[in-house]
Amino acid sequence: MKAEIITIGDEILIGQIVDTNSAWIAEQFNLGGIEIYQITSVHDDAAHIKSALDNAKENADLVILTGGLGPTKDDITKNVLCAYFQTKLVFHEPTFEQIKNRFKNRNIDLNKLNRGQAMVPETCTVLPNKAGTAPGMWFEKDDTIFVSVPGVPFEMKYLVENEILPRLQNRSKTGAIYHKTVLTQGLPESMLAERIENWENSLPKHIKLAYLPNPMSVRLRLSAVGTDLEQLKHEVEKEMGTLKQLIPEYIFGYDNETLAEVIGRNLLENGQTLAVAESCTGGYISHLITSVPGSSGWYKGGVTAYSNEIKQKMLGVSGDSLLKYGAVSENVVREMAEGARQKLAVDFAVATSGIAGPTGGTEEKPVGTVWIAVAGPGKTIAQKFVFGDNRERNIIRSGQTALQLLRRQVLKG
Repeated sequence: MKAEIITIGDEILIGQIVDTNSAWIAEQFNLGGIEIYQITSVHDDAAHIKSALDNAKENADLVILTGGLGPTKDDITKNVLCAYFQTKLVFHEPTFEQIKNRFKNRNIDLNKLNRGQAMVPETCTVLPNKAGTAPGMWFEKDDTIFVSVPGVPFEMKYLVENEILPRLQNRSKTGAIYHKTVLTQGLPESMLAERIENWENSLPKHIKLAYLPNPMSVRLRLSAVGTDLEQLKHEVEKEMGTLKQLIPEYIFGYDNETLAEVIGRNLLENGQTLAVAESCTGGYISHLITSVPGSSGWYKGGVTAYSNEIKQKMLGVSGDSLLKYGAVSENVVREMAEGARQKLAVDFAVATSGIAGPTGGTEEKPVGTVWIAVAGPGKTIAQKFVFGDNRERNIIRSGQTALQLLRRQVLKG
């Protein structure tokens, strides 16, 4: 089954809100074996909505519309649907009773606008909305299903989970779709593609690979389409095993895991602890770590040593090293990591020192130059990187690269 999502609302097209509804619906439908063919956003305009419905009908078995079901004049979806399906609005008593009870329980008075939400197209199947006041509406025309739901996220989610997906599953029209995402760090997209080219070319036709790069990592998503979900899972896991043999040092996790989560899990298993010493990343690594629930079980704390004075006082960095090599140097970043490990009494410490930009670079040390060190039970390692000239991306890449170096050292023990 192929589906199209149509989001209705000027607020989306002018950038006033972000369309999170489509992303959530697409994820849920894929899990249910429904392929998303297209996502379309349209104005609060009758002609635009009708045109989108006509276009969707040509390509999709299922069309989901979100938005435009509120009680105010700019909410025109119901009237447009009446015109499109050549029907009229009628009063739906069960919906009105639900609205009355909802308002009564909240000690809110009803008005005529609220009563108007109980008006629905005569030919639709009404989908009760226990999370709000606007019901969902289900239509069928020429072998295509059209469903309209509110744009309010929690109301939309209630209707998808409790009304739409169960009805679709009962029709047995859905197939099977399985996604698995591999998380990599340390190789740019083009180099990664070159490394795994033969493997990618040998994938079965019903399994597709997508590259999803961002400043933090490159995600590799395998998507398999068929009829037997368990068989698809088996085939994808087999391909994942082959991929892991090709790039073992660059894979750090799967699906929605983060590097910090993976590192934390490894540290907990080994009964070890971590601290950080940050200069150019300014606390970003600490943020990534403390975003993980339960990180207090393995993360002791960190020092944001932005100035040379704090590097010396809090981390014990030598003044001679700062004077001779500069703050952005192998010697200093090593001393930062070792100082954090000693003073915070941890097993591992990671440190960063660099030039995030956009100013501060020199010919010898251009903007984007970053030194990263990891101090562990056995030794301290340090490595130099040159990321680029964008401050925000430099901070993100420095943080993620630091965690990747840390992960490798934790695995080595």
